[in-house]
Amino acid sequence: MVPGSFKTVEDVNVGLGDVLLSIPAGIVDRADLVVLILLLGGAFFVIEKTGALQVGIESLIYQFRNRPNLLFYLLGFICSICGGIFYMSEEFIGLIPIFILLAKKTQYDLRAIISIGVGSAIIGAAFSPFNPFGSLIAMKIAQVDPVDEIVFRMFFFVLAVFVWIAYHANYGKLKSQVASSVEIKKVSISLQHRIILSLTSFGIGLMIWGVAIQGWDYNQMGVMFFVIGFACGIIGRLGLNGTAQTFSAGFSEMIFAGVIIGLAQAIYLILEQGMAIDPIIYALLQPLESLPNQIAGIGLYFSQAIIHIPVPSTSGQAVLTMPLVTPLTDLLGMSREMAVLTFQYPSTLMDMVTPTNGTILAVLVAADVKFNNWIAYIWKSWLLIFGIGLLAVIIALFWIA
Repeated sequence: MVPGSFKTVEDVNVGLGDVLLSIPAGIVDRADLVVLILLLGGAFFVIEKTGALQVGIESLIYQFRNRPNLLFYLLGFICSICGGIFYMSEEFIGLIPIFILLAKKTQYDLRAIISIGVGSAIIGAAFSPFNPFGSLIAMKIAQVDPVDEIVFRMFFFVLAVFVWIAYHANYGKLKSQVASSVEIKKVSISLQHRIILSLTSFGIGLMIWGVAIQGWDYNQMGVMFFVIGFACGIIGRLGLNGTAQTFSAGFSEMIFAGVIIGLAQAIYLILEQGMAIDPIIYALLQPLESLPNQIAGIGLYFSQAIIHIPVPSTSGQAVLTMPLVTPLTDLLGMSREMAVLTFQYPSTLMDMVTPTNGTILAVLVAADVKFNNWIAYIWKSWLLIFGIGLLAVIIALFWIA
């Protein structure tokens, strides 16, 4: 696109038939991403079904039960890595009883423990360069190499997670110091669970290596997760039929996300057929074109945060907005990295506070924590991390050519 080349043309009407046909067309257009999400969800559903993930976290909690600060940092960074690689979310619902015991044993506010676990996973997903549901989708649409600016991205990943855990480790302690009689029981990790956890860790490392070094796309990642998930099912004694059925159950858990991605792409196709994309970009550009890039970048950052309220699917938002934001950054003379960063940070962080996010609501219901009480506790620390993301975007405007 060339600045100043926008011209008005005759209006193009998209018929009802075209709208309906765009739905399967949108799903087909994003078939590789939909398949990856299904295989990824199925694989980790199998891993969760074997019990290895829960036992591993329970064992970690027991080992460091008398050293809560060290435990919080270990637990938080592990959850952030899980969030950054496969956006661990629903899996936390099964861990809520463990979090409740940990809160009682350490005399910490349960909301602080949820923040260190679930919150760290969300922050990990927001700042990770390898989140297949967020950053990788955005990078592919914007044609940005995941290896580009990897040091910059990882620096802010570590910084955001560390600041988040430190905040809740320091301020999550209950004022009441009544001794707790709750005992966290010792959990032994079987050889099977050790193998499954090791294989899962190997798979995560392999994916990072494949994406960063070998240039893997969605198909290679999907095959890897399928193989590892199936192997974990066999090792976990689910059997061939049991593993296949568990994969199928995992597919059913993820099919909604896949449909949302397809529908988001369908909306883009409808806009494209109706020749509405260029006017949208032009409308977005008009208030920004006379502003310095720093102000424009901040505007994009807050815009993506607001969009996430009615569009709670991060992957769906990426498919819907990135085709519009990418040429916008081109017109503004900014790096396409800015299109990715101004999307992935604010949109995913909104998952922690938006009432349209089903996962955080399910976690809070399981923990018997009211949403308004959650917001009352979380808002200061959330604004702090939201500000770190904004700071990263502002620095990137000068750092990234």
